[in-house]
Amino acid sequence: MTTQENIHYNRIAEAIEYIREHFKTQPSLEEIAEQIHLSPFHFQRLFTEWAGVSPKKFLQFISVQHAKQILSDKQATLFDAAFETGLSGTGRLHDLFVKIEGMTPGEFKNGGENLSINYSYAESPFGNILVASTAKGICYMAFADNEADAFQQLKQQFPNARYQQMVDMVQQNALYIFTHDWKQLSQIKLHLKGTEFQLKVWETLLKIPMGQLSTYGEIAAKIQTPKASRAVGTAVGDNPVAFLIPCHRVIQSSGSFGQYHWGSTRKTAMIGWEAAKVEAQP
Repeated sequence: MTTQENIHYNRIAEAIEYIREHFKTQPSLEEIAEQIHLSPFHFQRLFTEWAGVSPKKFLQFISVQHAKQILSDKQATLFDAAFETGLSGTGRLHDLFVKIEGMTPGEFKNGGENLSINYSYAESPFGNILVASTAKGICYMAFADNEADAFQQLKQQFPNARYQQMVDMVQQNALYIFTHDWKQLSQIKLHLKGTEFQLKVWETLLKIPMGQLSTYGEIAAKIQTPKASRAVGTAVGDNPVAFLIPCHRVIQSSGSFGQYHWGSTRKTAMIGWEAAKVEAQP
């Protein structure tokens, strides 16, 4: 990511954080722009370029308080809350078809011994990202605010693998998710290190359409372990493939967005960005 793009993302992230902290007062365009030291005109233009919608519309998408009010009615569903906060039009979405090919027990046990892993850094709408692949598919993707730290975290996942910094087609195909219509993508394969339970959870996350949200309890029910919400939450938190496996689409049953491995502000930005993309579809 270029220096200018980093500046832009950091400013948008700062604006989103301000909105999250002050949404009850419905801050004006001028007030938010002042917080990030831009004129209202330049802030409106930068935000709209980044999100595809105005700051005011984006605020509607990420209004946690409104979602909580809807969900306070026990008969209301998460779909009701999503619809009421502007996340409609989900019937026009196309699922991303991803085939999970879990590593063998031997690969899991030996920390990736005999695995050759290519890795590279790339730009995304949410900051710099590290993406890694084997011959079988994507094995890791993480936001890399610090590239050296991100690489060390990758090595902790597969301490005995051989690493080469290079871009391959597996990585490029996966990164198209940020810029291409999902129905235009070739099938993306994932080569993941995880327990059977984790793989079930991650596969279920892949079925949450862009622009929709789910809860930990709903995920637990879908994998036929309705009392395992806490274990599901742990597996969601252990997701090794940021954004592509959309753990950011899982929220608390109260309607609160909750925490996120790569930062709660980034999670809020993702949910709003995806909602904006769905809204903008013809």
